[in-house]
Amino acid sequence: MSDSLPGNGDGGGTATIMLMGDTCTRGCRFCSIKTAKAPPPLDIEEPRKVAESIAKWNLGYVVLTSVDRDDLPDGGSGHIASCVSHLKESAPDVLVEVLSPDFQGNMEHVNNVATSGLDVFAHNVETVERLTGRVRDHRAGYKQTMDVLSGVKGLHPNLVTKTSIMLGVGERDEEIRQCMRDLLDAGVEILTLGQYLRPTSRHLKVAEYVTPEKFDEWREEGEAMGFRYVASGPLVRSSYRAGEFFLETMLKERKAAASSA
Repeated sequence: MSDSLPGNGDGGGTATIMLMGDTCTRGCRFCSIKTAKAPPPLDIEEPRKVAESIAKWNLGYVVLTSVDRDDLPDGGSGHIASCVSHLKESAPDVLVEVLSPDFQGNMEHVNNVATSGLDVFAHNVETVERLTGRVRDHRAGYKQTMDVLSGVKGLHPNLVTKTSIMLGVGERDEEIRQCMRDLLDAGVEILTLGQYLRPTSRHLKVAEYVTPEKFDEWREEGEAMGFRYVASGPLVRSSYRAGEFFLETMLKERKAAASSA
């Protein structure tokens, strides 16, 4: 587990939990997670364990992220969906965001996650189209990511969708703007932008350290373009407490409006 704040007695805590082990089948050049063609089997007890732990922590918002498991017939989508459904049964008031794999663009598998009872479907585009092949694993693709995000929004118009862009890997301003336009066309409401930081000397080099002022400009531009919320800063990550607080408030307002309609 990472990036967590404990509950404070009123269900206000947040946590990010990694599912499906610590070994990924992909080898993106920005990521330090271990990789293997055949990672260890899934822990079939994980959905129960996660649900029981979260129920004890008195949290308000949980992000479930995962490695990619291309070795599994469904990419692990059923396992992730089971984790969400168990969690919602144990702690129905907890808001759940899933930072989902792309399942190689298989929308049946994507839909397993999208219909699991989650509140926010997130999938990261990571970088601009030109740099995707250099930054991400060959099984990930810019169009594939856009298709996943637009597919989820098309099937579930009321589901909040979210993504993240890393800056500092060699992108150009107009490429960032085009990526943002593509994300809006895909129905994405929530966008985060953060600085890429090189995990080890074996990983992709940092091309630029973007200034805080430039990040502020991207936030203002993103909001003007029509995103519902933009978090932009050197230390912003896709799982970002300020963004989670905004989403928590927004989702509760939507649920209240729906129940009173």
